Amino acid sequence: MTAASLGLDTAPARPAWHSLFWLVPLTALWVALNYAFPVIGASGASTVAARLAIHVLIALGLWLGLERTELTSSQRRNVWLAVMIPFTLWLAVVWSAAIGGAFKLGAVAAPLLPIAALGPVLLGVPILLRSRRIGEVLDAMPASWMVALQVLRVNGFVFLLAWASGAAPGIFALPAGIGDLLTGLLAVPVAIALGSGTRESRRAAIAWNIFGLLDFTIALSIGFAIALRLIGAGATATGGVYPLVMVPAFAVPTWIMLHALSLRQLSRRNRAATR
Repeated sequence: MTAASLGLDTAPARPAWHSLFWLVPLTALWVALNYAFPVIGASGASTVAARLAIHVLIALGLWLGLERTELTSSQRRNVWLAVMIPFTLWLAVVWSAAIGGAFKLGAVAAPLLPIAALGPVLLGVPILLRSRRIGEVLDAMPASWMVALQVLRVNGFVFLLAWASGAAPGIFALPAGIGDLLTGLLAVPVAIALGSGTRESRRAAIAWNIFGLLDFTIALSIGFAIALRLIGAGATATGGVYPLVMVPAFAVPTWIMLHALSLRQLSRRNRAATR
């Protein structure tokens, strides 16, 4: 089995810059606009833009990855639809529930936010990690893609803005916002390094993935503790209010699954390199 058939990244690091050139300035511009005009975030426009951008990038990246495989055109189409249809329906349901106030404390008898944040992970990660077709896509797709996408995690600055305006407690907003910013910023050099295809770059990417997952573990633990009144913070982490609630209700489980896929991809690359 050749390195080419496994999709090993043997190209020089330079091409990785090209895929990130347009992500970095656009993300920086969006952060600056939200900082200069807080009304953008409060109106929900920031959430709409971020969700649609990430959704389109995932759909496009999956299709481009499928085109690199040896699957037939009908197989590629079926795999793409099998992933994107439930992913889109999940976004639509969570988005509608968030706008309707379903995640506000006391809105329903059962707390929906922990279910929305953890349910998709518990259901989706085992499927993604065991799917043979997804494995074929990961083998064909450059490892830098899975990492570069998470540069958009810098959008976690919204928690810092919420803390600054008094809308979110610092005990939650500071670790969550700073952790997301660091993960998004570090995604750039890690993705560039992965373009070299070296074992050291893959080790760095594994460490980056673990850091990103630890960020979510800390943020979700604090958020749930506040919501359950185990930590007195004077306010809930997001209040269950749209648009901020879309982060734990949809963005967090999405990023967790992308981390899981990246770790699976890197693990397969390491095993292939050893063989």
